[in-house]
Formats: sequence, C-alpha cells, structure tokens
Amino acid sequence: MSILNLEKINVSIGERVILKNITAGIEPGDRIGVIGINGAGKSTLLSITAGTYEADTGNVIKQNGLRISYLSQSPEFDNKLSVLDNVAGIIHGKADHWDTEGEVKAMLMKFGITDPDCSPSILSGGQKKRASLVAAILTPCDLLILDEPTNHLDHDMIEWLQDWLSSFKGALLMVTHDRYFLDEVTDRIWEIDKAELYSYQANYSGYLQKKQERLDFAIAAEKKLATLYKQDLKWMLRGSRARSTKQKAHIQRFEALRDREKLIEERQAFISSMSSRLGRTTVELNSISKSYGERVLFHDFTYIFLKTDRIGIIGPNGCGKSTLMKIIMGIEQPDSGSITIGQTVRFGYFSQENEALDPKERVIDCIRDVAGYIKTDEGTITASAMCERFLFDSKMQYTPIAKLSGGEKRRLYLLKVLMSSPNVLILDEPTNDLDIVTLQILEDYLDSFQGIVISVSHDRYFLDRVASRIFSFEQGGKIMQSEGGYEEYLLHKDELAEKAALAAGNASAKANAKGAHSTKKLSYKEQREYDSLEADIDKLTERSDDLAKKILAADSDYVKLSELTEEKNTVDVELDQKMERYFELQEKLEEMLKG
Repeated sequence: MSILNLEKINVSIGERVILKNITAGIEPGDRIGVIGINGAGKSTLLSITAGTYEADTGNVIKQNGLRISYLSQSPEFDNKLSVLDNVAGIIHGKADHWDTEGEVKAMLMKFGITDPDCSPSILSGGQKKRASLVAAILTPCDLLILDEPTNHLDHDMIEWLQDWLSSFKGALLMVTHDRYFLDEVTDRIWEIDKAELYSYQANYSGYLQKKQERLDFAIAAEKKLATLYKQDLKWMLRGSRARSTKQKAHIQRFEALRDREKLIEERQAFISSMSSRLGRTTVELNSISKSYGERVLFHDFTYIFLKTDRIGIIGPNGCGKSTLMKIIMGIEQPDSGSITIGQTVRFGYFSQENEALDPKERVIDCIRDVAGYIKTDEGTITASAMCERFLFDSKMQYTPIAKLSGGEKRRLYLLKVLMSSPNVLILDEPTNDLDIVTLQILEDYLDSFQGIVISVSHDRYFLDRVASRIFSFEQGGKIMQSEGGYEEYLLHKDELAEKAALAAGNASAKANAKGAHSTKKLSYKEQREYDSLEADIDKLTERSDDLAKKILAADSDYVKLSELTEEKNTVDVELDQKMERYFELQEKLEEMLKG
C-alpha cells in the first residue's frame, strides 16, 4: 500500500509545461532517485511531494500520520537565531521529543560546521546546505526527501551519507547528479522527460539499460506510424470517391497521424574541440606555499603541467583546493614561490559561483557576446548550434535568462566558458547543480579537449571518467599525487598506509590502514562490472540456445539459415568475451580474499 500518491499533477510556468499529468506512488521502503535535465521539474516535483509547493491541478494523497522530512534546494535560515538553534528548532518542530542538542552539535561538526553557535548570516551557501541536511536526516520521518544532498559535501561526507541512507528504514525520494551515489542508494528511478514521468524498477545502471529498451521500442513504433502516415497521405492525395463511414474513419486516422507529437530520436551530443594552440611553456608552479594565519593550506608545492594533463583535485572542504585554482589563475598570490604562465595560455574558468548574468539578456545573445561560432574538427559550429547541443532548443534560446532555472543558468555559464575556446580549462566543482545529461555532454567534450583540464570535484564518477592524475590535499599542507582516477587514488592511498604500517612494525596500525577501501577488494568500476556480468551471460546464453533451435528449424531456408548462423556467431563471440572477463574478475577477487 502506498504511503503517498501523486494524482494527475500538472504544473506550468507561463506557456512552459513543467509537469504533465504526473501520477505515481511511493511505497514503504522505496528508494527513489529522480533524474532529468535542468529545468525539467525535478525540484518542483519534490516540493509538491513535500507539501511546500502547490500544483496547478492534481492531488497529493498522504497516508494518515505520514511524517516527511525535506531538504530543499535552497534552504532558508532565521538569522536572529544561531545555526544550532535553527537546526534544533526544525527537529523539535517535527519530532515527538528531543532529549539533547548534543547529537545536533556533533552532526554539524561532522558536516564541517565548526561553530554551531554562529549566525547563519556568516555561512556560505554550501555550509547552509550542509546544516539543512543535518536537520533533514536527524528529523524522525517515514519519507525523507532530499534535493541534491551531495552538493558541497567532500568525499568522506558523501561516503558517510551513502552508508547512512543505505541503513535508513523509511522511504527515500531524492534528486542527485552523483551517479555512483544513485547506484548505491536507490532501487528505483523516476525520470522526468518532456514533462512526463517514467518509472524504472532499477538503480542508475539498470535504468540506463531499461531506458534504452524503452527508447528502442518507441523509435520502432514511430517508424511504423511514419510509414502508415505516408501510405495514408498517398490515399488522401488520390482523393476519396465517396463519403462512406469507412472513409471518414480513414480521414480521421490520417489527421491523427499528421498531428501526432513526433518522437525525435535522441542523438549523441558529441562536441569535438579545437582550442587555441599551447606553446612549449604551459603553467609551472615552483615551490609555492599558502597559509592563513597558522592554518597551512599547502607548502612547497612544485608541478609543471603537461599539455595533455587531466588533473582532478580532491580534499576536505576548506583545505585550499579553490585557493590553488585561484593562484593558478592569478586571482590570488602565493605566500612564497613563483608561477610561470606561458604566453599562449588561455584560461577558461568555471567557478563554483556563476558569474553575474544579465537577467534581461536572451540565452542566444549571452553566448554570441562571447563568440558567434567556434571551430571544431567537424568544422565551424554556430553559437545557436552549440546552444542546441547544450540542451537549449530554438525556443529556449530566445528566452530571457531571468526565466531559466538555477541549473539551466549553471549550464549556460558552462557553455559561455567553453565558447571562449580556452586551452587551459579550470573547473571548480563543475558537477554542482548540473544534471546528468549535461555532465555527460561535458565529459564527452573533455575527451577531445586539446588542452589542460584542472578540475576540483567531489563527484567520484566524474573524476573516474575524466581525471588521469589526482592531486589530494593531505594533512600538514602536503599535496599527494596519484596516477589514474578516484578509485586508483583510494588504492594508492591504502598501499602507502599499509607500507607505512609495515615499516613501523605495527600490526594493529596495518589493520586500521586498510580501512573501508582496502586493496583486498575490486575497484568500484570492477565491482559494478562483475555484478552485471552474470546477468549478461545468462541473457546471451539464452539467446544463443534460442538461435540454435531456430537454425535447426530453418534447415531448408538457406537465406534465413545464413542470417541466423551469422547472428549466433556474433552472440557466441560476445558470450565468450563476457565469460572470460567474468572468470578473470572472479580469480582476482579470490586472490584478494586469500590475502
């Protein structure tokens, strides 16, 4: 039985339809991730479910006594009260009792609020979001609704929250762009696409497969309708000889086919890049140091950036990652050391906070102000075509910026940076407030980017996808370097800790050093692959057996026999590859478990 039902929910903003006839239910224990492009209506759907926003039409039917805790996209605080009093007040207002504020203080400290008694007015936007998250997860509830909970969290906080939500007993409804997080925490995906809601009983990886199956079916159906329309069009052009009921029905079918909303097959929004040329000298950091009072951010750091570097920068909040980026850009100066910037270097800086965009300016004019076109391997691409590739269709391009959602403004700002044709791209938390589709477009763009990419990010999937080297801010102002993405960094860190423990001859330290990310397990990517291989092998085996039966039945039809034999050979090759990889990973796992 559902604890909450959405019935025929409709929302429009001006002429733009945000949600259309949405009907869905939430069952006890559901763990739902909501995805869709920026501006699709994800946050609107969550706020309607939480009861803080009213739909134009439709109903929200809740189970009697249902307790809801809600983390909004932009939380608000009473500046007359301390952060502690704000958070405790939210919990007091929704809990039957609250014995102590000690747990609130401890949780605020865990999420980087070191002075819980301060005024919310001095907190950054990220700190306010973390304080509001503390209130949301400490409030007793049957349904927990979280809007972008991983934004502004460092890696340790994200992994703690991931574990906490995995053990949470109530229902969960969540918007997040973090694909690893979705895979680990959710078992159901709601996708909002063109104002409609599609439900998939799967985590993010399963959703990708099921969505492709849905699109394949829809595309096949659309092709059949298009063929039928062409046939009816010929019939109409010949003219009808009589006005029989049958012919009237035929005319009505033609009109319905003509006026249908046509499915446009989704295409890969690949964007090749031709940045301006980098000379021999790029960016060189020579023994740079930076401190604020007694707090050392980094000390005596030296690095010469190569022309093809893909650097991911990680570390806890406030450790100095953004400061390092600003020093590279020349926005801030180091306390000591020097920086050399090559004459051909052209920076593109995507900061955590959007630069001021003129709310009255149209989307297309904002981009044309930077460049009317860019040159790529495909040839010249106009500003309008680039807008299309970044999900601003022809109608949206003439929309004033003021009417865009927060995520859409973030996407527009990213496009504006890329249109400047930089050869050194600096991305400070690029995944915050960007939808998954835009992240995929950005990742594909970076694949062919002919220059240096330096990115601060807490998004583990993004780092594994983009980075080939990690800079990790460690204690004491040290920046550790590790080859590969985020998963490789974790393994490297564990190996160093284990070696240090062995050198010290401390068995207990060695055991603790392995931690949650021990080298005695598969990497995240390998584990995901291993988990899916068994189902893939079963499916391919079933397909191979089915083809074998069809081959026996088609022994006299040589054309059909040839087609089936060719298909079976292809399936068998793929099956062999999957099985070989499965045994390879299984053997690796067994060796790790043996220690």
